[in-house]
Amino acid sequence: VDLLRNDISRVCEDNSVRVDKLCELESFANVHHLVSTVRGKLSAGKTSTDLLAACFPGGSITGAPKRRAMEIIAELEPTARGPYCGAIGYLGADGSMDSAIAIRTMTVKDQRVTFQAGGGIVADSEP
Repeated sequence: VDLLRNDISRVCEDNSVRVDKLCELESFANVHHLVSTVRGKLSAGKTSTDLLAACFPGGSITGAPKRRAMEIIAELEPTARGPYCGAIGYLGADGSMDSAIAIRTMTVKDQRVTFQAGGGIVADSEP
């Protein structure tokens, strides 16, 4: 949440960024998610696409510090991720936007299927 607040503050008015929800449980038939909502008011002259660019790639994908984490990912991963961990969403004609990070993907190319899925690594993770 702190990384996202930092990212969007680059394109939002001063003191407008706030956390409306922090780690609230959303339950579905087969999965539970902890959801946080971060909001801010875009600065004059900034658009939804500026906001998306400021937040991309998502901190939940890169880790922190973001810039160095992205360098390490580029050094260690042998191929580009394609749509995996990218943003999928829409931009409305009124400037509204909704997007999600694609942490579970399947792509098909030349009769070859590739599945990619993400999971968090924490202090208690075992290799």
